[in-house]
Amino acid sequence: MSTTPAVGESAAGTPTTTSDLKLEVVVFPVSDVDRAKEFYERLGWRLDADIAAGDTFRVVQFTPPGSGCSLHVGKNVTSAAPGSGKAFLVVSDIEAARRDLVAGGAEVGAVYHNGPNGPEPGPAPDRASYGSYAEFSDPDGNVWQLQEVTTRLPGRVDGNAAYASAGDLAEALRRAAAAHGEHEQRIGAADENWPDWYAAYMVAEATGTELPT
Repeated sequence: MSTTPAVGESAAGTPTTTSDLKLEVVVFPVSDVDRAKEFYERLGWRLDADIAAGDTFRVVQFTPPGSGCSLHVGKNVTSAAPGSGKAFLVVSDIEAARRDLVAGGAEVGAVYHNGPNGPEPGPAPDRASYGSYAEFSDPDGNVWQLQEVTTRLPGRVDGNAAYASAGDLAEALRRAAAAHGEHEQRIGAADENWPDWYAAYMVAEATGTELPT
């Protein structure tokens, strides 16, 4: 057996690549492409492409609002069984996201969190990031799981504090405003330097570093 390290791997087996590997597309297997297309259009997801090659191949691409990764459904785009797909959708406010999806026609289950003895109804008691969930399925049974994330784990992001949409930025500003109110209570005075405090809080939140107090 060769002991020569594979390309992009050190002798100790630690990956050495520095190339970006950005997830671009998730593929969901469906039995009826037009039905799936109609479903995701009703949700308000952006239709990027609908490409066919005769009667043997078709791919339809949607992108959820604010997402950097898209969805493919189609004909002969995967050999997986229809309904076997599952993926996560990260949201900043799980109850608001659930309302929007229900308004678009999705049958979204109740919000829940994982307790000591399994799933329990309602969001996480302390609204902890990564702690609250809800699920819905497309017409074939492919599952989307919503997960509320307000503060990323350290190292989970690359330091880029950009926001994917105006809605995400607005939610970040609201969280910063609430945290700044607590900051002013702690110092017992109005903080005239609030723009710098907001900026520091929002960058720290987006990059998973320690939040200012």
